[in-house]
Amino acid sequence: MNNTTSLHLPAGSAARSPYATYVDPETAGWGYSSLRAIELIAGGSHEFETGDSEWIVLPLSGSATVRCEGDVFELAGRQSVFSGVSDFAYVPRDSQVSVSSELGGRFAFTGARCGRRLPARYGAAADVPVELRGAGQSSRQVNNFGAAGVFEADKLIAVEVLTPAGNWSSFPPHKHDTEAEGETALEEVYYFEIAPSPAADGVGYHRVYPSGPGHTSDVLAEVGSGDVVLVPDGWHGPSMALPGHHMYYLNVMAGPSDERAWLISDDPCYGWIRETWAAQEIDPRLPLYTAPSVAGEPR
Repeated sequence: MNNTTSLHLPAGSAARSPYATYVDPETAGWGYSSLRAIELIAGGSHEFETGDSEWIVLPLSGSATVRCEGDVFELAGRQSVFSGVSDFAYVPRDSQVSVSSELGGRFAFTGARCGRRLPARYGAAADVPVELRGAGQSSRQVNNFGAAGVFEADKLIAVEVLTPAGNWSSFPPHKHDTEAEGETALEEVYYFEIAPSPAADGVGYHRVYPSGPGHTSDVLAEVGSGDVVLVPDGWHGPSMALPGHHMYYLNVMAGPSDERAWLISDDPCYGWIRETWAAQEIDPRLPLYTAPSVAGEPR
């Protein structure tokens, strides 16, 4: 059974030098999705081989220079995940990559095993669509930097979600663990950061529960900054932000489907919640920060 012990990885428990967080198909026990996070000191650098996976290098804080076999991408980055959308760099499988930072920072590498080798590319922050999803206390912000239909990749899907303090996201609970009409099978990584208050670092809560025979993942976790939750299967949601503390999570998804798409099924016990959003306003705190493309249609 996939349970809390194996699927909730508290900050530091998934470290593998030099990475503060290291999740790959072997450590996760699945086939495609990967996430690495690394902190570079001022003037620091890191080199890695992409192997059989495609990757997006995403600044969580700070700026960086990414070099990939003759291509050079200057990433302006951001102060923190709560301060703005970041630019990013896509690097293909079977490549040698270096990441350096003059002033230091923290960087996420989102990856997926893939077949096609696409060209290395730069993703501008100005081109990232920012979606306002849900309504009322289910309002949240989604930065669709690596979403299907937004940025081309072979298997990798990656987005950022910001949940205002006191709100619920990943709601209604949904799944994407079966290849079926209207649903694609996707493994998913949640990487969390919680905005601190003057008195506390803050926490949030995340739920995953079984979706049927053979899909037995079961997690009810208190999550803090740097924590990871793996979702190989099952209904997942809500993610709950503690009052006084905004919640951020980075989602990394990939799977076996020939179609690169985020197609989900709602838990029928809670899917009706979507129908209530039309009568509610989006949380006026959103967007927490703006970008050129903001979609306000509740979903």
